Amino acid sequence: MTRYALKDICTELHSGKGISSSEISDAGKYPVIGGNGVRGYTTKSNFSGECAVIGRQGAACGNVRFFSGDAYMTEHAVIARGNSICDSRYLAYALGQMHLGRLSAQSAQPGLSVKTLGEQVIELPAHEEQEAIVDVLGTLDDKIALNNQINGYLAALLDAKFEKLLENVDGWDEASLLDIANYKNGLAMQKFRPKAGDPGLPVLKIRELGQGCCGPDSERCQSDIDEAVAVHDGDLVFSWSGTLLLDFWAGGDAGLNQHLFKVTSVAYPSWFYYMWTKYHLRKFIAMAKDRATTMGHIKRSALADSKVLIPERPILEELTESMQPIVDQVILNKVENRKLGSLRDVLLPKLMSGEIDVSKVNLTQLNSHLSAC
Repeated sequence: MTRYALKDICTELHSGKGISSSEISDAGKYPVIGGNGVRGYTTKSNFSGECAVIGRQGAACGNVRFFSGDAYMTEHAVIARGNSICDSRYLAYALGQMHLGRLSAQSAQPGLSVKTLGEQVIELPAHEEQEAIVDVLGTLDDKIALNNQINGYLAALLDAKFEKLLENVDGWDEASLLDIANYKNGLAMQKFRPKAGDPGLPVLKIRELGQGCCGPDSERCQSDIDEAVAVHDGDLVFSWSGTLLLDFWAGGDAGLNQHLFKVTSVAYPSWFYYMWTKYHLRKFIAMAKDRATTMGHIKRSALADSKVLIPERPILEELTESMQPIVDQVILNKVENRKLGSLRDVLLPKLMSGEIDVSKVNLTQLNSHLSAC
């Protein structure tokens, strides 16, 4: 291992440039990359190639991800492109282990300076070993990316199928969201902290729902929390206050915090109450924005006022044969991604420290195993 200052192993180390919101849409060719990832798309780019992207401000401060391609990098992202000494993808993995957020000034709006980043010392093995480590970790990340891409296609397929079935609803019964599902609110989990000897469960809040997982810094609640507010893989969760989100959870067992609903039904399949809730989500978001409060929200009465059309049981069963497998596959892919991410996170420091000899990792077997997943 050889020690270097970050600035000495980068051909580029600088922030991106600002861009007006009017230039960002869903129709542009190039992704707009901020500290938290893709913000939208635009018609121009200011970066091409491979680099580590470091979040510079706010909640994303110190976050690191690898990027490859053409993009518009904003002022909230720091570009770190490796030189001949350092592979850019290896650099992203290495920087991700350095907890760069700790370098942020302790202020209301934390931020990282490029100068401070450039002075950070990083240890690098020979370039050949870097590439071997990247091959192993990249195999896992590539599988995660593929699953995400597949889930994007499946989500679009669900939307198209649901839109199509709404063209043939003559004679269907009218009901409301509350008639087809139970929207169970979470608890103020700070009142249910683990007692001595109880490892507890991570608390699922809006942040965790948005990122799709609970992290080591997530709060914890007692393990024997009421099952009505315990969340498991495949449960549908709907945040009804603040940032309105709707998603199938795949982050493992957790306790549901207040301001989120666990959506269940004993009478209808999950695809049905998911798609009808999603159908009304845009309206709910508009309602929350109109509320003159510091944290926009929707009331339970909005669920009662949201119309649902229900087909006769034989038609519902036929639709379920087509729709439910798509939802189930999305959930399976999300769960697999969580497990792959955990494996990567265990391997990463061990490979970089040399605790695991990368030359002993059978990449062919790893690829075969992932292909069979």
